[in-house]
Amino acid sequence: MLKRTKKSVKAALLCTLAAGSALSFSTGAMAEEVKTQHSSGSYRTVTEIEDWGPAITKVIVDIGKPVPVNSVTSETFKVHVARSDSRLAKPFLEEGYRKVTNAYVADKNGKPAVQTGKYAVLEMEIGPTVTLGSSMNFNLDTFLNDWIDSKYTITQQKDILTPAGKVSGLVADTFTGGVRELVDDFSTGKASYDGVTLTYADYSPAKDKKKNPLMIWLHGMGEGGTDPTIAISGNKAVNFATEEIQSYFDGAYVLAPQTPTYWMDGFTGFGDGTSKYEKALMELIKDYVANNKDIDPDRIYIGGDSNGGYMTMLMIRDYPEYFAAAFPTCEALMDTLISDEDIQSLKNLPIWFIAAETDKVVPVNEYVVPTYNRLVQAGAKNVHLSLFDNVIDTSGIYKKADGTPFEYDGHWSWIYVYNNDVSKTINRSATTLMEWIADQSSSSITRAEFISMIVKGLDIRPESGAPFSDVAADSTYAGDIAAAKALGLIKGKSAATFDPNGTISRQDIAVILANVLAYLGHSTDANVSALEAFADSGAIAPYAKSAAALIVDQGIMIGKSESKFEPKADLTRAQAEDIVIQLLDALEPGNA
Repeated sequence: MLKRTKKSVKAALLCTLAAGSALSFSTGAMAEEVKTQHSSGSYRTVTEIEDWGPAITKVIVDIGKPVPVNSVTSETFKVHVARSDSRLAKPFLEEGYRKVTNAYVADKNGKPAVQTGKYAVLEMEIGPTVTLGSSMNFNLDTFLNDWIDSKYTITQQKDILTPAGKVSGLVADTFTGGVRELVDDFSTGKASYDGVTLTYADYSPAKDKKKNPLMIWLHGMGEGGTDPTIAISGNKAVNFATEEIQSYFDGAYVLAPQTPTYWMDGFTGFGDGTSKYEKALMELIKDYVANNKDIDPDRIYIGGDSNGGYMTMLMIRDYPEYFAAAFPTCEALMDTLISDEDIQSLKNLPIWFIAAETDKVVPVNEYVVPTYNRLVQAGAKNVHLSLFDNVIDTSGIYKKADGTPFEYDGHWSWIYVYNNDVSKTINRSATTLMEWIADQSSSSITRAEFISMIVKGLDIRPESGAPFSDVAADSTYAGDIAAAKALGLIKGKSAATFDPNGTISRQDIAVILANVLAYLGHSTDANVSALEAFADSGAIAPYAKSAAALIVDQGIMIGKSESKFEPKADLTRAQAEDIVIQLLDALEPGNA
């Protein structure tokens, strides 16, 4: 059973405001000076998730009375922080003064004031090496991250001038809560299956009366435990909920399961090619889909980094038909643990691997590179590898002393994923990772969709009219079907009908592709022996046998497996697209 607890940003702000300390002021007869009766004030924090993890980027100080805009500068307050981790035998981590980079008068939510405001927002320096700003710590004994305690003391250094006089002497050292941007947009919950309990964080898109895809992200080693906000904050998985990435999917669910230990905890050892959490994870995913009726079961995507990349590989190995695409990142499943049978199972699933050459934790030549090469050699048509030279800052903000981009640990290739900085040329077009994922679907392509794909790929002009009684003249595909019929590429289910919304079999696709070759003047002599490798070649319908032999011999289509053609099987959109690409490649000059 799934149990969920909704976290509301608004509710958190209301609670923190209610707990704030009020300051009272007195004014003299001439109203020349305002002094605080109490020097102790309150502050709130704002945490944002950066490429390297969570950082406290702002403190919001309660001044206690309205002050004019422009009455606060970066020199008005001095900000001291002491960081500690209660998990440690010696909790104290470090302390020091943080650099204030910007300051302004604001309302209670930190929004810049128009004329006056009762709060001062202090923005502070952050960066991958500025540890004073980090709100999380990695425990070297447990290899787990956790939120820590950051105790701030904000001391007023310069007077704040108001029409009634000046405000001075404020010391804000009472923490009254904070917000974690994007993190607070997620809900959390837990689920138990056969004695295994997994926690999770999830994001739900706005209800729009349509089916939405599901993005599943599996965290790395450091983000295990029982607080699922760590699973989305230890690095930058919250970015899947940003407006930019959500726009690629027109709204997507995000599910980030969390293991109490490590995904790589196997039945016989660490990283042995199994996981004692695999069955529970699959049950969690299925329950989550069942409980959210507007999730599109044909668009379920899974990815993960390091330990999570390992778990991603296990999930797509054992449940390849369940997922529409996968994006394993710096995945930690040793290639020697992947059998040839596993490769055959994986080759038909769209997969995009991401890693960096400088990864010393999971060396790419022992993990992702040989696995990718084996998939390509096995005939995988929609598998990609983005192998970066190293992992660098792509924001342009953080640099090394020589002015070149700051370089992260080579294992951190997940940074490129969260920022959608992964891209390559696919189908003659520059394509980002998120664009590619959003285009994948495990649903079968319809007859009309396939014809439209062929007509557009060949740059054939659509024709008017509807040559079949079941093709509406005003449908989006009527012109393409009419053109294909006129050119002899298709005949229809019968003389009068086409069944545009029905699925299309592999043998019918072979017939259409053979018709395309004939229309373009290519030889259609078939080498029937090309089908001898398939044990089920006898199941190919007589009308399609010659066409199937031709298309296999030309390398445009391959078997569903090495030993079976499966003539009556449907194709997913991604598989159909791969076949059309092979057709177009075969039509290139010199390939005839």
